[in-house]
Amino acid sequence: MERLIYIDGRHVPKSEAKVSVFDHGFLYGDGVFEGIRAYNSRVFHLDEHLERLYQSAKAIMLEVPLEPKEMEAVVLETLRLNNLKDAYIRLIVSRGAGDLGLDPRKCPKPCVVVIADDIVLYDPQVYQKGMAVITVPTRRVSVDSLNPRVKSLNYLNNILAKIEGYLQGYPEVLMLNPEGYVLEGTGDNIFLVKRGRVITPPAYQGILEGITRAVVIDLLKEMGVEVEFTPITRHDVYVADEVFLTGTAAEVVPVVNADSRVIGEGVPGDLTRRLLEAFRDHTQVSGTPIY
Repeated sequence: MERLIYIDGRHVPKSEAKVSVFDHGFLYGDGVFEGIRAYNSRVFHLDEHLERLYQSAKAIMLEVPLEPKEMEAVVLETLRLNNLKDAYIRLIVSRGAGDLGLDPRKCPKPCVVVIADDIVLYDPQVYQKGMAVITVPTRRVSVDSLNPRVKSLNYLNNILAKIEGYLQGYPEVLMLNPEGYVLEGTGDNIFLVKRGRVITPPAYQGILEGITRAVVIDLLKEMGVEVEFTPITRHDVYVADEVFLTGTAAEVVPVVNADSRVIGEGVPGDLTRRLLEAFRDHTQVSGTPIY
């Protein structure tokens, strides 16, 4: 059965799902989006994803044509129409069709798209054996230029970093800010474990405040582990006892090698393994019911 895609009030088959070539999301990356997961017939932390979507839209002065409760209903209906219990959901709000100029005032009606489908980001072996990453030359965009806390459609910064990683055989990379501090991966937040302490970069440095990151912080607190929000360097990564990445699609991914330095014992650490288990248990019981 062909997937049904929601576009501006209608569900249409995937082969018929189209937006205008004059849409500013297509022309200029002018819009915002969310990647959301559904597990076991529940949409994982949907309220938090919607809150971030509307905050991103407000930051770029984009008026979302649906109220949050209406958007929630669209997401759930799209999953039901596609008979999905476990899925990846892409929710997009673009500026809409205008002319070939930059002026967003020429776009009278924003465009809303909801896609629900499957996703597999990493091989299952990665979660058992761990991942190797490298630092790439492409720096994260400065918060003074485009704050990465806005989850915009302009992901070229991340894509360029992803290309640099793939060219050298790495599925994920570490991105630095202009000052040289480690911020995150191309689609994941980063955590370090050192002598029982868990450290992650603070939001003010310009990271994307990940929904999975927030869930992991809460799970760590339930495990009796406090999280410190501190700028980290590559040296901190190299000498950490454990390193892991978090993200909606990635979940919790252990990192066992960074820039050819072995992390800890070179295998996923105890805390990372326990955290991944706790996270997966949490996904099965938490979320907005679909059916």
